[in-house]
Amino acid sequence: MNSVPAQPRDAQDFVLRFPSLFADGRGFAFPCDEHGEVDMTCLSPRARANYLSARGAVGRDFGTPAVVASLRH
Repeated sequence: MNSVPAQPRDAQDFVLRFPSLFADGRGFAFPCDEHGEVDMTCLSPRARANYLSARGAVGRDFGTPAVVASLRH
């Protein structure tokens, strides 16, 4: 039986989501790898500022971030 090797997933296959603690369906999502690591050099200045803000506000304004599959496919 032949098997096809799994294709490596790139960073855009996943997003790191920071859900808002106050408004359902709101929050931030940033492209990441399967481990939740965000490449900040690929973010725009505004997205980078939002990422750092969300990361610093976990437990106060945002829930624990979660790695989820991207909806781009």
